Amino acid sequence: MLSHVKVLFVVLAIITNFMSSASAENKTTKLLIVGDSLSAAYGLLSSEGWVTLLENKYKQSGFEIDVVNAAISGDTTQGSLSRLPRLLEKHQPTHVFLELGGNDGLRGQNIQDMRKNLAKMITLIQQAGAQVFLQDMEIPSNYGSRYTQLFGDSYDILAKDNDLILFPFFLADIALDKSLMQNDGIHPNKAAQPIIADLMYKRLSAYLPAEPQN
Repeated sequence: MLSHVKVLFVVLAIITNFMSSASAENKTTKLLIVGDSLSAAYGLLSSEGWVTLLENKYKQSGFEIDVVNAAISGDTTQGSLSRLPRLLEKHQPTHVFLELGGNDGLRGQNIQDMRKNLAKMITLIQQAGAQVFLQDMEIPSNYGSRYTQLFGDSYDILAKDNDLILFPFFLADIALDKSLMQNDGIHPNKAAQPIIADLMYKRLSAYLPAEPQN
C-alpha cells in the first residue's frame, strides 16, 4: 500500500512540475512601459503615441506581445517608484521599459535621489521576475555642465551596477529636427511617433522572447 502511495506521489509531482514548466514556457510576453510624457503621447491622442504604434506593429507582425503603457506626463522617479509595486502586481510583466528621470532633471532635483529611486525600481522589477530595459535620458545643457554630466552618468552607472540593457536616448536625433518636435522643443510631435516606434521595435525585438503566431 505504501509503495502505491509513493508511486502516486511521484507521478503527481512529475505532472505538477510539467504543468508549471509548460505554463512558464507559454506565458505571454508582456512589456510594461513606465515613463513620463515622452512615452505618454503628450499633446497627442493616445492612439497616436509611439507605444500604441509599437503594440500595433507587433500585432501586425504576428508577435504575441502585450504592451501596457503606464507612462504619465510629468511623472518623476519618486512618483513612479510609489506606484510601481501596484503596477507589477496588477500586470505581472515579463519585461519593463524604464523611461524616467527627465522631469527630475528639468526640475533640478537631487541627482543622487533620482539614482536611488531608479535603483529601487530596478530591484523591485527584478524581484518580480521581470527583465529591465533602461532608457538613457538627456537634459538641456543650460543646467550647467556638472549637473548635466552627473545626470547623464547616472544611467551608465545604473546599467553597469545592475547588469542592465541600456538603450540610447530615443530622441537623440529627433530632437535635432524641429519638424519632428512640438513647439515646446521638448516633446516629439505626431510625425515623430512612427519613427520612435520603429526604432523601439528594432531595439526591443532583439531581446523579447517572442515567436510569430501561427
